[in-house]
Amino acid sequence: MPNAQAEAMKAKGNEFFKAGNYSAAIEKYDAASELDPTVPAYQSNAAACWEKLGDYENMEKAARKCISADKNFVKGYFRLATALKNLNDLSGCVKALESGLAIQSSNADLKKMKKEVMELQRAEQVAAYCNKVEEQLQGGDIPAAYKTLELASRLDAGNSHIQNLMSRVKPKFEALEAKRKSSLSQTELYKEKGDEAYKAANFEVAIEWYTKCIDALRAEKKAESELALKAYSNRAACYKQISNFDGTIEDCTAVLEVEPENIKALIRRAQAFEGVERYRFSLQDCKTVLQMPYEKVGKANWDLCNMMQHRLNRTVQQLKKMDSC
Repeated sequence: MPNAQAEAMKAKGNEFFKAGNYSAAIEKYDAASELDPTVPAYQSNAAACWEKLGDYENMEKAARKCISADKNFVKGYFRLATALKNLNDLSGCVKALESGLAIQSSNADLKKMKKEVMELQRAEQVAAYCNKVEEQLQGGDIPAAYKTLELASRLDAGNSHIQNLMSRVKPKFEALEAKRKSSLSQTELYKEKGDEAYKAANFEVAIEWYTKCIDALRAEKKAESELALKAYSNRAACYKQISNFDGTIEDCTAVLEVEPENIKALIRRAQAFEGVERYRFSLQDCKTVLQMPYEKVGKANWDLCNMMQHRLNRTVQQLKKMDSC
């Protein structure tokens, strides 16, 4: 049964709201909420008042109280998202919208706002990339500027600012690339061609070029050189892309024999071991990564290995049970 006193306070608040007296309405809604904190509508209405007053910090607080009262009250997430959007906390806004959509995936208001906010995020990221390019140009770092522009182009290829910057940067970058390639050795050129094929997702061709590079370095007694390790690592990535897990394992092992703590090689080999159902070996590689300093491993790699470790532990335990039967 609704709390009669709380409902009476809400009714008075509604009258004040209709009259445009939002501060007085908030007092009544807050009073109603104190009388019955389990009703989300009271703080939802208070949040609407704070929005009218342009006080988005208090709107956020009211929206969070609304959600605390009932985590399934979808309008609370919309109120929270609105507040966070106006506070320019776009990532927080998207999280609030996604939480609401997890409850009601068809909600048109949440879907519309999420689309708008993600467009704002995209525009902000493009602007940040363009500013970074200007800084890189001032510092004379043409390759870095070109790489940043490529990232920006993926987000907004038709952006006139990006196109203008590209017209300035690309000729300089191409001139530098031509000069750089002219000074490469034959083995370095093999790797370069492999890199180009890999970027074009032509993995079989990339493997051919990396193999030429590795074979040439072996002939020169440079099988453990930095260039050789890069070629092995990149060829392992190609093998992984085409699900040649044995090739991935072999090349990653070649890298790890020289660099035992090469995180990329350990993770790739762990994934390949799992692919060929050698779960204990995969688990060991994951544990090796997780025993390294977190700062060295990085969040993404640590999260990936931690997730794999849990999955592999379950698999290994299941295999042990099967073996004991």
